[in-house]
Amino acid sequence: MERSYVIKPELGKTYPVISHGKGIYLYDKEGKQYIDGCSGAVTALIGHAVDEVVDAMYEQAKSISFAYRSHFSSDAVEQLGKKLAEWAPGSLNWTFFVSSGSEATETAQKIAIQYWQEQGNFTKNRIISRWMSYHGITMGALSMSGHVLRRKRFVPLLEDYPAITGPYPYRKPEGISQEEYAMQCANELETAILRVGPEQVAAFIAEPVIGATAGAVVPPPGYFQRIREICDKYNVLFIADEVMTGMGRTGKAFGVDHWGVVPDMITIGKGMSAGYTPMAATIVTEEIIEVIQKGSASIMAGHTYSANPQSAAVSLAVLNYIEKNNLIEKSAENGAYLLQRLQGLADELPLVGDARGLGMLCGLEFVKNKQTKEPFALSENVSAKVIAKAFEKGLLVYPAVGGIDGVAGDSVILAPPLTITQEEIDTLIGILKEAIEAVQQELQQKALIG
Repeated sequence: MERSYVIKPELGKTYPVISHGKGIYLYDKEGKQYIDGCSGAVTALIGHAVDEVVDAMYEQAKSISFAYRSHFSSDAVEQLGKKLAEWAPGSLNWTFFVSSGSEATETAQKIAIQYWQEQGNFTKNRIISRWMSYHGITMGALSMSGHVLRRKRFVPLLEDYPAITGPYPYRKPEGISQEEYAMQCANELETAILRVGPEQVAAFIAEPVIGATAGAVVPPPGYFQRIREICDKYNVLFIADEVMTGMGRTGKAFGVDHWGVVPDMITIGKGMSAGYTPMAATIVTEEIIEVIQKGSASIMAGHTYSANPQSAAVSLAVLNYIEKNNLIEKSAENGAYLLQRLQGLADELPLVGDARGLGMLCGLEFVKNKQTKEPFALSENVSAKVIAKAFEKGLLVYPAVGGIDGVAGDSVILAPPLTITQEEIDTLIGILKEAIEAVQQELQQKALIG
């Protein structure tokens, strides 16, 4: 094979070459078919090769693809901003466009700090976040992330932001109800704010459903309502990181909508453009923008490709397609069916300890012993083995490892396009079951499953 000049995720590994995709399927150049069971990186929200999006891409490219945001706005950008204001709850009406989820969360971080500075408060510059969280790979976003495995090489360069425990219902202490556990976890935020000093804390950031660190962990009832109360009590902004959960992925427009909570900022990406173009955004309330408008009247952030007309037109076409085809409602309905089928695997297979999720964002956790919930050491590479076996059989699933203190915890995410049918879900489950059974047999032979 001819040598490659591309730095790939694993140096030295040979990757199949993608040829094309259609709907929930991908095809490599050898003609092998794969079910995109995780939408790539939980991104291909509406499936592949959707004509309406391709047409919008072409039409925009014929007129103008790039215009710098300091020089021009565009019809596509203005229409997309209006559409997002219609989708977002409360007074979250203003959108700052960027190109990736990491940029979106880092922009939210900067806006939060600037918001307090514009009011003459220069000490509120700390962001509190949770362990077992992931907000992006740039230094500011990684500082807010509690993803131990992704942090550890860069700890000397990072801010010490993660401070509290994320809710993890599968591993809650014995003897307390889910509601009591929700309050226990949420109240950690109040403790952290008081320890640091409310006058130092600008914002709290959290994923509505925990993604890359733990595999679709859904908080118990009441958790986010209490988080909102605490943020209000201590004048702390609440940033909902919806890069993975937004745009209908969980069966509502945004993940926080499940709990009737309105954040001060929402970050989006991934499904916003459904993988057809790099696009992300930070959505901000009227109240925050009003303060900045009365002050400097400029948000200190921006990137070359921010608000480019090409990406805006593509993203607008994606959102229109979601609305036209009622994909948020389908995400809720078929997501419940997907979770039901995954719970069947958890009941049947010794390797699967838990099945969980919300809408079309679900996860499986693998354990040594279902009774004790003892996790595997990361060195056993259990998630990686399941992913590799599924890939071999024509199914893509997404890793979520190290959620238990960064040294243990094996999960995978199932997040197919919202367009998947129940028949296709059945096919997905069949392949997934075969992959898990193959790894399970290997582990049983090594006496690694209790």
